[in-house]
Amino acid sequence: MQTNSIQTREIDSFKSKLRESLTKETLPCRTVKLAKHTNVYLSGDKSDLVYFIETGEIKLLMLSPEGKECLLAIHSFGDIFGELGIGRLGERLESATAMTDTQLKVIPSIKFLEHLSKEALLVGFVKYLAARVEEQQQVIANLVTVDSEQRLGKTLLQLAKTIGKKYSYGTVIELKISHEELSEMIGTTRPRTSMFMQNFRNFGLITLTKERHIIVNEQKLLYYLAQLRAQPKCE
Repeated sequence: MQTNSIQTREIDSFKSKLRESLTKETLPCRTVKLAKHTNVYLSGDKSDLVYFIETGEIKLLMLSPEGKECLLAIHSFGDIFGELGIGRLGERLESATAMTDTQLKVIPSIKFLEHLSKEALLVGFVKYLAARVEEQQQVIANLVTVDSEQRLGKTLLQLAKTIGKKYSYGTVIELKISHEELSEMIGTTRPRTSMFMQNFRNFGLITLTKERHIIVNEQKLLYYLAQLRAQPKCE
């Protein structure tokens, strides 16, 4: 547990330093503005560009062989994405789509790696990549081993951790995420997702702001999921 805490602090420190350096540094790159729902790239595209989010939110999705969408991650201000394609000679495995009006800094991978070296961030980047791969493996593992209600709970906790803002009354996910998008993340139908969300509200695990942002009570949700783990899987 202590090791995971140390790793989390190291990753957060790396992301903070990278965000600060990319905000200040003038790199040989271009800035692009994307409207909501615009694709940055699609699965199958050949590119090793890295993207830095200056404003907005991006979701990463992967298609199953049956054509079913699986939402891998959501990234927001100060995050990078596309970095898993560095050095790849093949095609992008996932698609990236703007969830809101978004502005990106587009960086050639060679220049990005040069920047990391210049800022003494290469070691931190390797650890960050390992954490990203682990997160995506966990998403895939959850789809196979955990029932959909638990997957939803785990997804809300992960969103609270990555893009949430902590307050005394809970962690607020200040991004409007539809039940359809949540259903993509957990691999189930929208009606089932809506039913689970209503259950979570009834139990006081989540609440909604007047803007329909989700407030997550992390401790209560963790306790609830711990109780569910002993129950048989039911889809």
